[in-house]
Amino acid sequence: MSYKKILIAVDNSTCAEKAAKAGYEMANLFNAEVALLNIIEPIPPVTNPDFALAPVLIDVYDNSVENSNVLLKEIENKFGNGKSSTYLSVMDTASHGILQQAEEWKADLIVIGTHGRTGINHFLMGSVAEHVARKSACPVLIVPNKAEI
Repeated sequence: MSYKKILIAVDNSTCAEKAAKAGYEMANLFNAEVALLNIIEPIPPVTNPDFALAPVLIDVYDNSVENSNVLLKEIENKFGNGKSSTYLSVMDTASHGILQQAEEWKADLIVIGTHGRTGINHFLMGSVAEHVARKSACPVLIVPNKAEI
């Protein structure tokens, strides 16, 4: 199987760094394009809907996108070995955003890290990687948190 477009989903965690390293290694192996994806989780509304907070939320979103782009650039610099990457920063829930962007970008492979939660933490938090693997139209490489960087 040959991969031409690899989507690497990252956040600001060590398991995401491990996924990025593995994703770039796969991209180099297959001479594939890379898209780095960072999902910006929406801020849940905590005020009366009649209270106008739109400008504040827009500022928060702008800062989040800026921080996301900084993160993506750092990941590319650390693991990309000069390979140019497409940056995708999207406000969405993690699993839905990853699946949506993989479909829109026409990814052949999704690379994602897993925190390795077990027991009650896994039950309460769920697993984004698991959900993506179940629902994805393309193969998903799940990189465990125990992997070496």
